[in-house]
Amino acid sequence: MSSSTVPSTSSPPRTRRRPAEEVVLGVDTHRDVHVAAVLSVSGVVLAIDEFPATAAGYRDLLKRARKCGAVRRAGVEGTGSYGASLSRYLLAQGVDVFDVNRMDRADRRRHGKSDPLDAQNAARAVLSGRARARAKSGDGPVQIARMYKLTKVSAVKARTQAINQLKAVLVTADPVLREELAGLGNAELFRTCVQFTDARCREEVGAESVVQATRITLGLLAHRIGRLSEEIRDVEARLTQLVEQHAPQLLDVVGIGPDTAVALLITMGDNPERLASEASFAALCGVSPVERSSGRRNYRRLNRGGDRQANAALHRIVFTRLRVDPRTQDYYERRIKEGKTRREIVRCLKRYAAREVYHLVKQLQPDPRS
Repeated sequence: MSSSTVPSTSSPPRTRRRPAEEVVLGVDTHRDVHVAAVLSVSGVVLAIDEFPATAAGYRDLLKRARKCGAVRRAGVEGTGSYGASLSRYLLAQGVDVFDVNRMDRADRRRHGKSDPLDAQNAARAVLSGRARARAKSGDGPVQIARMYKLTKVSAVKARTQAINQLKAVLVTADPVLREELAGLGNAELFRTCVQFTDARCREEVGAESVVQATRITLGLLAHRIGRLSEEIRDVEARLTQLVEQHAPQLLDVVGIGPDTAVALLITMGDNPERLASEASFAALCGVSPVERSSGRRNYRRLNRGGDRQANAALHRIVFTRLRVDPRTQDYYERRIKEGKTRREIVRCLKRYAAREVYHLVKQLQPDPRS
């Protein structure tokens, strides 16, 4: 048998699969549908399509994008609203999600406005490095706190409205009824008005007088105030328990209570590693100084950007410490002697408070070496 007829025992050479080229995903989000654009790293548009804002739509979106290449980065508009669910899904699939702001007006005047253009702009913002803010994961205790905080804020507003309505009704009430309720504090006033809705006060509609209608109205408003107060207390207890379980070190700091801790945790999010440094957290809270120097005048003005709720939380911390913390009071006196104004000193103290909070919250992160 010739050598040409001898079967070969060696295996055929294996072809090494080339790794898929990286592509960038950009998404313009809406309530019912999302428009996605896939771009190469050189900025070439590879695909544009529309997907429903559902769990199946998210899976289909990522599946089609991966047909164009490896998706490691995505720019999403509205990661805190219409794009929140999509951002959580992409993060769970190992994609780095960046929050993208809308196109500025100058770009829209030059290039127009459409959903595909917005999706391309989101991808190009990631490619150029203009979009640097990583999206919040929104899948941990901070998201739970955000839901409870939303409930509390709306309940407080509704209670305030009900209290104002009750007192407005008293202004136009019968003089005898006004004299009966005059001089009562809020708590006693509400308890007294609750009794007006007893069955004794209810008569036939035809025989009902203005005084009786006023009493019933005051009773109903008082009942509403009581229910809302109970709801607020329940939510506050849940928020306090949440902070004690997940960030107890914040409550050990002078000037930080459960409400302040929740506001700062919500600003930081469930993934504080997205903040590169304590300076980035200070900028996020709007307490980083902004240069406004010219010529021989060196000046830093107030930062009017950032999360205003976090800024207000830091403001409460500083003013609480100015009342009760000797170290803060000594700092204040020393800076006053140096010629600083009260406003400038408060800005510095807010910056120091942001640094302290940042390092305390960073302790919650799991060690990547473990």
